[in-house]
Amino acid sequence: MSSAFTSKLPNLETSIFTEMSIMANEHQAINLAQGFPEFDAPAFLKDKINQAIHEGHNQYAPSNGLPELLTQIAEMVHRHYQTELTVEQKLDGLKGVTITAGATEALWVAIQTLVRKNDEVIVFDPAYDSYEPAVELAGGVCRHIALEAPSYEINWVLVEQTVNANTRAIIINNPHNPTGSILSQSDLSTLETLVEKYNLYVISDEVYEHMTFDGLRHESVLRYPALFRRAFVVSSFGKTFHCTGWKMGYCAAPDALSAEFRKIHQYVTFCSFTPAQIAIAQMLREQPSHVTGLASFYQQKRDLLVSALEGSRFKVLPSKGTYFLLLDYSAISALGDREFCEWLTKEIGVAAIPLSPFYQSEQRETYLKNNKVIRLCFAKNDGTLLKAAEILCQL
Repeated sequence: MSSAFTSKLPNLETSIFTEMSIMANEHQAINLAQGFPEFDAPAFLKDKINQAIHEGHNQYAPSNGLPELLTQIAEMVHRHYQTELTVEQKLDGLKGVTITAGATEALWVAIQTLVRKNDEVIVFDPAYDSYEPAVELAGGVCRHIALEAPSYEINWVLVEQTVNANTRAIIINNPHNPTGSILSQSDLSTLETLVEKYNLYVISDEVYEHMTFDGLRHESVLRYPALFRRAFVVSSFGKTFHCTGWKMGYCAAPDALSAEFRKIHQYVTFCSFTPAQIAIAQMLREQPSHVTGLASFYQQKRDLLVSALEGSRFKVLPSKGTYFLLLDYSAISALGDREFCEWLTKEIGVAAIPLSPFYQSEQRETYLKNNKVIRLCFAKNDGTLLKAAEILCQL
């Protein structure tokens, strides 16, 4: 018999999203914790996927994605970001885009493509929890830089000070989960300068790209040609079309990086769900207004929740993008954010997400000393938001 099994991720705990959703179900709390829409995918999209299934499109798609979907992505990218992605007139369809089993696969494959043993990757806390495990499994190390609360902006001077001979890449998340902050044109220009100066790569997590508010423009890496030449840009159809359970995403990258990405992708999932690819391609071609209307759709929900919380003791922090809203609860409780969310779920009946699990353990204590903030998801029906706000206003 061999010795005791050794974990490759010994410090990894159960995801806070899983933990809070289980707790919400157990206590029948209104679940504003996990970030999934309460409402259904568009009827057109559901009709088209059913049609594709009944017409027999149930076998493997090309590993890179169906050509018709890749073509529609190229046209959407050009409409939104004025960037040309080369379309090939053959089975590959598009050199620079790969369809993946959700954005999580795209992020994992991009990290495996880039990161080698002892490479360092800069991430910004509070950081989405899938980044660091993927970096560690690739043999790399994350260097954490805290965003500066309460605006949650990047300190670029500190970023440059953190770069060293082992730095391989920077991961950005824009619009940012969990804070709802967005990067400006100045941020992207500074990032572009650093990437070129130090020969770095970028992984840009842009799954909430179509959800920016108050007329603010989404500054995609795709808008910056010099930056995109050294980048992987990750997007999510699940977020855009309210179908997170379909696990459909894609990764855009320059041709050379895309070729390396595909080498790994083919041995992870090989391809993604064929009927969904057909349906999404038709949705993009025939109903582009869904994408262009997404920002106003979610801004209405943000504004509804913010307005409903005006009589509460919570301090509402700005949400410039995503479908998340941060609340400062320091006027209500002295509990730590994790304990407060447990109390809120079990005793009050509203489930939220604490921010501290998004921080590296070394930075978590500092964060908790100075901040008492929770995250709510407003991708819910209006009645659900109003009911939750009514409860929260009583605290």
